[in-house]
Amino acid sequence: MDHQTSSSQPSPARPARANKLDRLHGVIRLLQDDTTSLRTCGAVTQITPGYYGISGLDKHVCIGDCVELDVRRANGRGPARAEIIRIDEGKVYAKPYSQNLDVGIGTRVLCMGPVQLCPDHSWTGRVIDALGRPIDGRGMLVPGRDPVALESDPPPAMERAMIDKPVRTGVRAVDLFTPLCVGQRIGVFAGSGVGKSTLLAMFAKALDFEVVVVALVGERGREVREFIEGTLGDALQKSIVVVATGDESPMMRRQAPKTAMAIAEFFRDQGKSVLMIMDSATRFAQAARDVAMASGEPAVSRGFTPSVFSELPRLLERAGPGRQPHGSSEPCGAITGIFAVLVDGDDHNDPVADSIRGILDGHIVLDRAIADQGRYPAINVLSSVSRMANKAWSKNENQLILRLKGMIARFEETRDLRLLGGYTKGADPDLDHAMVLIPRIYDILCQAPHDSVSSSEVEDPFRALSEALAAQEAAT
Repeated sequence: MDHQTSSSQPSPARPARANKLDRLHGVIRLLQDDTTSLRTCGAVTQITPGYYGISGLDKHVCIGDCVELDVRRANGRGPARAEIIRIDEGKVYAKPYSQNLDVGIGTRVLCMGPVQLCPDHSWTGRVIDALGRPIDGRGMLVPGRDPVALESDPPPAMERAMIDKPVRTGVRAVDLFTPLCVGQRIGVFAGSGVGKSTLLAMFAKALDFEVVVVALVGERGREVREFIEGTLGDALQKSIVVVATGDESPMMRRQAPKTAMAIAEFFRDQGKSVLMIMDSATRFAQAARDVAMASGEPAVSRGFTPSVFSELPRLLERAGPGRQPHGSSEPCGAITGIFAVLVDGDDHNDPVADSIRGILDGHIVLDRAIADQGRYPAINVLSSVSRMANKAWSKNENQLILRLKGMIARFEETRDLRLLGGYTKGADPDLDHAMVLIPRIYDILCQAPHDSVSSSEVEDPFRALSEALAAQEAAT
């Protein structure tokens, strides 16, 4: 009887258990709505000057993923982040984006996944850092709707649009001797102090581009504001500048060109004609070398690791014309890339310069001897080559440029002979003609950064050249 009575009475534990299950269900539903609360955590177990060893993440991360360290940076600017550069069983290695971190053994580390960016059209006229954060003091950036990855593949080779439309930069020496086309990639090879950054700023003022993306990699902090406000000037209104100064970590200097390229790809996919300027690709290669050596990769060529020579084409190939499948006539956007290459000791055959020269569609060489003569931009037209020139020149223009280059070569190779008095006028009629014509051409090619360029020069530099030569001949 007692047993029957006890079994017929409801158990007092069931309502409490039901309430606990309901609360647990509510917590799970809340966590599903806020997935940012669910993150895989690890802990710092090794600290070196170049990287941190972290345990507990080797099964949950990939190379290139971002992690957040549970500390604050010394300057107080947001959370401290690092990037996974190596994965071993039981441990991963991460290199921080900032060097001023108060990290200790046992510091908690949170997985953040791949680094992503949300570009927007309102970003034009802004200056940001390598992680997409504003540094110009003009408030927060408006994020776009769709995130883009900083590491992406270029359009498939058989689906890329053809390059056939010439573009005028307004730089007379370039438009005449090394003309560019929309979607072309060209390098500016120069030693330090030869006018490389000034020439790049002149390119940024070209009228044929709708958006300009500038990556300043490893620049002096003093020069950044001078470049933006002084040299770039009004062109900033249609530009986005990504800055990683020389005192920042190699991770930031390695990341800045990728951030700039991702922004350029966003505008290209919107059908825009984009000019991508990087100053300089050499400092990107040096930063990539530092990161690779921190992960244990050996150096093979003048201190550079093998991965540097695979990262360069992976980055530079992302510039160029957009996707246009075979048979399609719809217009597509394009990224015209101009990449500065700093040649150490004026050695144009160092491994990085030689590798970049083989990847790009041409190269503009700045010569220190020309700069010493006071001729700016100091472009050596004999050493500079544009592989797309035949798509920009007509047949007559091609013949004229070849003839002018021959005269310049003849003029330069006999310079010492003429200075020593070893040449008699009249002995070589072609040289006599070059001695009269080439100095006039050199004067016409000289161009200050703030020189206004007439519409006739931009539209037809050959007509402008002939008119200038005719005016000089009439004056003499």
